[in-house]
This record gives sequence, C-alpha cells and structure tokens, in this order.
Amino acid sequence: MAAIAVSPFILRDVTLLIGTDNYETHTSQVEFTPTASQVSWTGLGNNTVTSQTTATWVCTLALAQDWDTPDSLSQYLMDNEGIPVACTFTPADGQGSFASTITPTPGAIGGVAGAFAVATVTLGCTKPVFTPAV
Repeated sequence: MAAIAVSPFILRDVTLLIGTDNYETHTSQVEFTPTASQVSWTGLGNNTVTSQTTATWVCTLALAQDWDTPDSLSQYLMDNEGIPVACTFTPADGQGSFASTITPTPGAIGGVAGAFAVATVTLGCTKPVFTPAV
C-alpha cells in the first residue's frame, strides 16, 4: 500500500469571483458543503437494500455587511436574490480552483452593539467542479 503525501493549506489570500467581481475582501468564510442521505428498502423476505442519494450542495459565505459601497457583497446579494450566477473559488495559490453556480440570497441586516456588522448566508449551488492549478 502506497503512503500518500498530504499538503494541507491555511485558508488565506483566496480568490472569490462572483459573476465578474472579486469579493474575497468582503468574506471571512467560503465553504461548499455536500449533503447526502441513506435510503433503505426492506422486503418481506427479511432482505434490505441500502443506497445513498446524490449529494446536494450549498455554499456558505460569512461576510462583512457593507451598505455604503454600491457594489458590496451585501448589496449584490440583496439586488440579485434568486438569480443564478457563476462563482469561482480559489482557496490557495497553486491549489487549483472550484467553479459552481450559486443562487444569491440576502444576508442579515444589523447586528450586535459595538461590533462589526456581519452576516452568514447559505446559498444553493451546483456541485463544484475542480480545476487543478496549471
């Protein structure tokens, strides 16, 4: 059995392209998460068949609220709710990128006194497609 090397990375200096604009400076989290479930069928002969559903995907973004900048991510999500858009996430230089289509939804407005106003949104998306670095 071969020993497979590992090359973990720290999530910083990412690129987050939504549509034609870069929003990495607006976010503190970008996370694509799959969800799949097990389904079973039991026959009368005491037999059971189990299978797994195809995963569905969501993209979670944690962002700084910015209502002053016309093209901010907060404003973009508000203005483009429900309109699918291309998204490309490059988690680290030299690591390749992930492309998906996300469906924007607005984030929270407001927050806690004496703290930066932030929001976390969970957007429906297509399964990300990985493109290795060249």
